[in-house]
Amino acid sequence: MSPEQPEIAYPVRWTYKVIGSDEERLRAAIGTIVGDAEHAVLYSHTSAGGRYVSLTAEVVVESEDQRNHLFGQLGSHADVRVVI
Repeated sequence: MSPEQPEIAYPVRWTYKVIGSDEERLRAAIGTIVGDAEHAVLYSHTSAGGRYVSLTAEVVVESEDQRNHLFGQLGSHADVRVVI
């Protein structure tokens, strides 16, 4: 059996968890990457040692291509450590 991908009806509000070391730089990176797309950035968590911060980026995406493109752009940004 092969796992089936869920069917997603676009446009949809998609959530990315973005982790890095500086909250302001993460917010700036998210804003630059998503551009004019409707979005919200919410504080999520700071690690116990205070070294990392995670933000939740909610973005209205119009297609699977756009959703995957944003994921890739966020993941390759210098200020982003991890995207989930």
